[in-house]
Amino acid sequence: MSSTQDILSPTQVAEHIRKSYNAQLLAGKVALVTGGSRGIGRSIAIALGACGARVVVNYAGNASAAQETVAAIEAVGGQARAVQFDVSNSTQTTEAIKALEKEFGGFDVLVNNAGVSRDNLFIKMKDEEWDANINTNLKGSFVCSRAVTMGMMRKRAGKIINISSVIGLTGNVGQAAYAASKAGLLGLTKSLAKELASRNIQVNAVCPGYITTDMTSAHGEKLIENVLKQIPMERLGDPIEIARMVVFLASDASNYVTGQTFAVDGGMTMV
Repeated sequence: MSSTQDILSPTQVAEHIRKSYNAQLLAGKVALVTGGSRGIGRSIAIALGACGARVVVNYAGNASAAQETVAAIEAVGGQARAVQFDVSNSTQTTEAIKALEKEFGGFDVLVNNAGVSRDNLFIKMKDEEWDANINTNLKGSFVCSRAVTMGMMRKRAGKIINISSVIGLTGNVGQAAYAASKAGLLGLTKSLAKELASRNIQVNAVCPGYITTDMTSAHGEKLIENVLKQIPMERLGDPIEIARMVVFLASDASNYVTGQTFAVDGGMTMV
């Protein structure tokens, strides 16, 4: 059994999504995907675009990668644009989202996907490593959610989807800060779901398991082989498998689903 598999190309992502969902499922919707320039975020952005949403692809620093995501969405007939802002910077993010809301008339879908992983053993962990995880993964999601919520409340409709991690459910050696930030996202999800339910805004979380990305591949064959032993389905996931769940949560099909955590992990964390 191979411990890795090929990552679907952008065109293949769109083709696979359209086998599962109608190309007009999200027509008329405007979606913001943070950290949408690569990996899971790129697949999510392409999937939303392939289902008819206009997609704003946020990126922190890699403009060329973000433009590649935009080009991939446009290549399958979707509409997209790339916008740079650092979600950990409250002022910068709030101002950027306000400007985008004026341009697009508000957001219908927010996917808080931007994340970092600064890992170290707990006793060796530096303050800046802890802060980097919390500021991007948790604070960034809070800032983006706060910025779009008033517009969603006025519309009396909206979807906020937080991309957490199975590490937020299980913890992991050397990832105390990352696990804390991703577990914090689950608490944020439930609290927002309760606060916003009366305004017809659904807030849910997705916990990806071990997914085939460039970042995962960098861990090396040995580590991946050990991970596979913990996964009942005996394979890594593909980013599209997270994207499929996000499309469901972004659509009207999930209108009675809120405050929930969905582990997409091949059975790794089943209880």
